[in-house]
Amino acid sequence: MEVIFDILKIIMDNHNSIRTTPLLRYSNLSSSSFNDYFTKLIEKRFVKVISSSDGKKYVTLTDKGFTYIEKYEAFRGFIGEFEL
Repeated sequence: MEVIFDILKIIMDNHNSIRTTPLLRYSNLSSSSFNDYFTKLIEKRFVKVISSSDGKKYVTLTDKGFTYIEKYEAFRGFIGEFEL
């Protein structure tokens, strides 16, 4: 759950638009692990890949991705509040 949050947060912190290679680099995951997580994020519709007018591909969050971030931050706050 934490890795998924971290990947989604990286996208959000980059104005909800980042290319795949920088996303991989910022995630600090191996390319194999990153590809596994990235595939799951697309399948679960947390992120989508869009193409710009010049043909470059960018990763953006969907509404579901934003909701995950919001709820996960609330969950972490709950855990911290009760020192779990």
